[in-house]
Amino acid sequence: MKTHKKLTAIERDQIALLHTQGISNSEIARRLRREVSTIGRELKRNRWGETYVAIHAQQLARERASYVAHSKQPLKNPDVYDYVTARLRDGWSPDQIAGRLKKDHPKDRYLWITAETIYRWIYQPEQIKRDDPWYEYLRRKQKKRRKYKGRKVHRARIPDRVSIHLRETVINERKQFGHWEGDTVEGKEHKGGLHTEVERMSRFIAGKKVDSITSEATIRVQQQLFAGLPSKARKTTTLDNGRENHLHKRLKL
Repeated sequence: MKTHKKLTAIERDQIALLHTQGISNSEIARRLRREVSTIGRELKRNRWGETYVAIHAQQLARERASYVAHSKQPLKNPDVYDYVTARLRDGWSPDQIAGRLKKDHPKDRYLWITAETIYRWIYQPEQIKRDDPWYEYLRRKQKKRRKYKGRKVHRARIPDRVSIHLRETVINERKQFGHWEGDTVEGKEHKGGLHTEVERMSRFIAGKKVDSITSEATIRVQQQLFAGLPSKARKTTTLDNGRENHLHKRLKL
């Protein structure tokens, strides 16, 4: 598939002809060996009034390419920018946003972006100075990015690890109470820390001090935090790949 390449003038002629004949977007995409989303986006963005005219669409594309070449895009392209900012306002993390885009559009690189790119954009000086800075939509709301020493991830060592991208839609959309996200923050000089659990729908936060950032100490605190909650209020929790979550299978919600 040629989804990562720009549409050519010849392809736009074909799109205009097929679209005029009433051919569906999916069929046009099949004939041109393109993604349906690519065809739909082209017909929407490069219309001339109520119709799609190839020569006009090609001119718009050239003007847009010239603009992109001489200006800095906010986040790769306007479609990704709109999606990222909307999801940030919904409380999604950059990792969730990047993962969902790639999962929903596995063959459309136009809509791919990495979590690191989003973080770098959020912490650009001009973004920090905004009246409504984007970092305030992140869970920790930190004005500066921090790297917590000792908080290394061990993806391969976490037994029965399940990717966050496989999380059910009802959890991602925050439509059901009882789904949590856990995080452990290490204290100064690596002496203990704090484990928090945030309920995704209500944003209710529960926290408890941990004596040491170890799997045994963390699972003990997690069990204590959830023990006092009714069963309907503790359906799932999402944890990161830190070494302290090695014993996550012992947490029965």
